[in-house]
Amino acid sequence: MEIKITQKFVAELIGTFGLVLFGCGAAAVAGTTTLGGLSGLGLLGIALAFGLSVVVFAYAIGGLSGCHINPAVTIGVLVAGKITAKEAVIYMIAQFLGALLGAFVLQQILSGQIAGYDAGEWAYGANGWGKEYQNEYGVTAAFLTEAVLTFIFLFVILATTSKVGNPTMAGLAIGITLVLIHLVAIPITGTSVNPARSFGPAILAGGKALSQLWLFIIAPIVGAIIAAFVWRTLEPKGN
Repeated sequence: MEIKITQKFVAELIGTFGLVLFGCGAAAVAGTTTLGGLSGLGLLGIALAFGLSVVVFAYAIGGLSGCHINPAVTIGVLVAGKITAKEAVIYMIAQFLGALLGAFVLQQILSGQIAGYDAGEWAYGANGWGKEYQNEYGVTAAFLTEAVLTFIFLFVILATTSKVGNPTMAGLAIGITLVLIHLVAIPITGTSVNPARSFGPAILAGGKALSQLWLFIIAPIVGAIIAAFVWRTLEPKGN
């Protein structure tokens, strides 16, 4: 069965849209608020929202596009020789558009609060670092966190989806890995490991979120490329 590139484009757009809406939505809408007697989700809840989003879309669109929903994943898969450069570019365009659309919908939902919504700095689940962000880690710690955790994320993706992995369980393993990553990184950077996930909220939040976006593009890509090269040295050759 041939899958057209347009089908892959739409799949990646929808998947990334859902990841941002569910993950960033959990952080922005319910992560830190207490309304009507309902407590905020907290660290574990937000981590689960991102991880479960990946699991859901891995099984929903994995058969169409492989469910990258992350430019760092696409670049890592490209370096590993699993996708063409043309496909990679199309995937990334879809991912950035999907993330922006997800952040836009989240923005419209939040602006619907009757009492008004004060977006403030790093709004809509945007990533960041430094003074007044989370536990106020510096730029070096933020970069190292994002690069190393993306390395681990890509390594798990490449290993579980390889011929020596277990493709039927790959979506679950990848999603659980993302949960673990969020448990470590949320207090540091809010957790990106995904340039598109950072791009959507930062574009709409502006300010510090936008000025710090560069780190959440470069660091995950660095980690992904290193993971791809490492996996290429480990992956069994031949049949």
